[in-house]
Amino acid sequence: MAVEIAVETPLQDDVRKLIAELNGALSAQEPETPEEFNFRMTADEMAGPETTVWVARLDGEAVGCGALLRHAGGFGEIKRMYVRPAAQGRGVAGLMLVAIEELAAAEGLTHLALETGGEGYGAARRVYERAGYRRSGAFADYPDNPYSTFYRKDLTAAPAAA
Repeated sequence: MAVEIAVETPLQDDVRKLIAELNGALSAQEPETPEEFNFRMTADEMAGPETTVWVARLDGEAVGCGALLRHAGGFGEIKRMYVRPAAQGRGVAGLMLVAIEELAAAEGLTHLALETGGEGYGAARRVYERAGYRRSGAFADYPDNPYSTFYRKDLTAAPAAA
């Protein structure tokens, strides 16, 4: 079964359900993280004009999501990356990253940054590191804290169309 990844609205019922699952999974992975260090976007927040959302589908079923949030200063942030456990190990997260990076580069963003959790997020950190992301410091309005791991990847702008 081939995975299809496309830009979609996060306001669909099945995508809202996926985001709710993501929130539950995050809470379960590191339950000791204080609420003020859980940096989540709701589906409604993800529907804003500064955010593009991708949904991964297998046989029409939503199995993953990811988003690009644009920041002032010409960089983007990867948000809300999630792949349902039954679909993990199929390269879905990597394909999602490629889609996000391609759009960010085409828009001329200089780099992508992201925040993920600590020790409980080893699988996520491996996905980002395989894709060339390197640990960095806090960015935007994130506080430096012991519950977050920050990453960054510089982008090469897409060549202009001839």
